[in-house]
Formats: sequence, structure tokens, C-alpha cells
Amino acid sequence: MTVADAHAWLRLAVETPSPSGGEADVVARLAGALPVRQGGDAFDDVHVDAAGNLHAVRGHGSVEVLALGHLDTVPGDVPVEVRDGALYGRGAVDAKGPLCAALAAAAALPPDVRDAVTVRVVGAVGEEAPGSVGARHLLATHSAPDRLIVLEPSGWDAVTLGYKGRAAARVRVVRSAAHGAGPAPSAADTLVAWLASLHADRDAITAAEAPAGAFDALQASVTALEHASDGLEVRAEATVAFRLPPSWPPDRLAAWLDARPRPDGLHVEIAPERLAAVRAPRDGELQRALRTAIRAEGGRPRTVVKTGTSDWNVVADAWPVATVAYGPGDASLDHTPNEHLDLAAFDAATRVLTRAFAHLAGVRDAAVHEAARTPKGPRHERS
Repeated sequence: MTVADAHAWLRLAVETPSPSGGEADVVARLAGALPVRQGGDAFDDVHVDAAGNLHAVRGHGSVEVLALGHLDTVPGDVPVEVRDGALYGRGAVDAKGPLCAALAAAAALPPDVRDAVTVRVVGAVGEEAPGSVGARHLLATHSAPDRLIVLEPSGWDAVTLGYKGRAAARVRVVRSAAHGAGPAPSAADTLVAWLASLHADRDAITAAEAPAGAFDALQASVTALEHASDGLEVRAEATVAFRLPPSWPPDRLAAWLDARPRPDGLHVEIAPERLAAVRAPRDGELQRALRTAIRAEGGRPRTVVKTGTSDWNVVADAWPVATVAYGPGDASLDHTPNEHLDLAAFDAATRVLTRAFAHLAGVRDAAVHEAARTPKGPRHERS
């Protein structure tokens, strides 16, 4: 397994557009590029499941390590090019870079590691869209792994220990049409006043419960506003997106919204998909494996928590196994027109994952060192 091979897989993945719902081309191209059953740096199995998820399996040990990434992206055309040692393109960071690093790491595993663990790398579809169809299909068809690494950008020298949850509510005010000069507040007035009071209450909760930072704070943002009239009825609607800290499971949010005063004609409906926050402890076998590997690459391990969500939130309840998230990339570049991945950081993350898989297999020998041996990565990822 060479650095050139890994970069070729990454370039192929990034240059193939794959917005949510349109992942078939990138899955087929990447599946066709991965070597299967050729000895040496080859996978034992590569296939595409009924949902369109890519599976690449390496090893045959009794302990299964599932590396769960995703191949879909948000919309937006970011021209693909290598500039100043970085690969630019939509999905380079979120999350084709982390996925390809895991594929390259799995391909490089020496025989004694493959005898002890089975590494299954999955490129799921639909992670960026409501429903997370790829991850939910995996839940329905695959038993819980022994260890789970979610492939999302953390920075090559950092491990992600948690993601906030999410929920969304649709708020609607319906009134009979009336003359604008009348004394009654309009439907839009009523909606805006209720939203303002919700934000004020949220601010008070944050001051009382989460003075330390954003991960522990209840967040609420209005993502859509609409107003319409057919001449007989006036309707004002808003969508409010909530980011939920661990202390705010979806049931608590629903109870809080239900208990808030509502003026006549105002209705609140919470969307069916509700994801609770996830949080791993600071220490554990996965955490130690990745920290040890980061140090071996000359890094100083960090831990982070994220205010977004991932497929970890989707699978956590059904798979209560040791879980962390890891992958190269600066997460502040997610979904931006400037999305790019430092290739030296990608190489370092590939070596970190190779060493971490070996650590989980209980292997500490020269073959692992040789598999991971290339020039050292950067101590810090560039922004």
C-alpha cells in the first residue's frame, strides 16, 4: 500500500460528485478501484449493499472494528485541485478524506493484525440528508461491532468524544384574514413574538446550565420563515432547528415546548427524526489506541466535542459499544466554498489508523511499524 495509492483513492472520491441521493457513481468507482483477494495490500471483500453503502473488509479476526464514514456531501461545486499541498473539493474534509484514510489504513495491515481483528470500512450514503438511510440500513442488517470508529474530521492529532443531538420544530400561526389597519396582531406578529420569547428563555437556560461552553448549551436557530394568504386565511410558519446537549434528550425538549405558553392559533409540531447527544468518556481502549498512535506520529493528542451531529447519533442506542470519531481535516471547512484537506495530515491520519487497528489487535511489532512508515506528518493541521 503506497501513499500514491491512497492519494489516488482520495482524488477519485473527491472528483466524483455525490450529493445526498446521488452517491451511486462514487460508490461504484471507489469499489472498482479497491483491490480484492490479490494478496498483500488487498481487501478480503468489497461490495455494495442494498442501500448503496460501500463495504470494504480486511482481516478475519474475532474482534470486529467498524470504521463508519459517509460518501455523500452537501451540494456545491468546489473545483478539484491540489494547491500548496492540499486537495480542494467538495467532500475532501466532510467526509471522503476520513473514509479514504481508513481504507488505506486497512489495506496496509500486516498479517498478524489481520489474524486478530476484522476491520470493516463502510462508506454510508445519506448521512447529510434527513433519515440517514445508509446508517439505518446498516443497523437493520448488521449486528453491533465490537468497536466503532466514526470517520469524521477531528484533525489528525485529535479524537472526537461527542456530538450534540438535534431536533426540529415547525411552528405555525393561522388566522382569519383581516384588514391590516385593525388592532389585532397579525399572524406574523404573533409568530415573531413567540420566537423572540423562545430565544429569551433559551438564553436564560444557557446562563443557568451551560456557562462553560457551546457543547453543553441548548441551541435554537430559525432556519425558515414563510408567510402566505389566500384572502380568507393568513398563515405564518417557521422552522426552528435545535442542537441538543447531553442534558437535553429529545423528550425533555418536547416537554419544554409543550409547556411553553401559546397564543391562540399557534401550533408546534416536532419533526419525527430526533437524535440525542452522544458522549464518550475521556479514556477507554479506543481512546488509548488513537492517542498512542498519534504520539507515535509525533503529535500531541487532543480531544474535542462537536456541536453538529453524525451517524454516531443514529447508531448509538442500538449499538452501545465503545465509540469515538476520528479523521483528518479541519471541521471548520465543512460545507464551505473553501473546503480542502491537507495531504500531509491525510497521510498522518492513515498511519495513525494503521497503528490504532494494530493496537486493538494487541500487536506491537516491526511489521506494524513498517506498514505505517513514511515521513512524519505535521504536528498541527493547517487551517
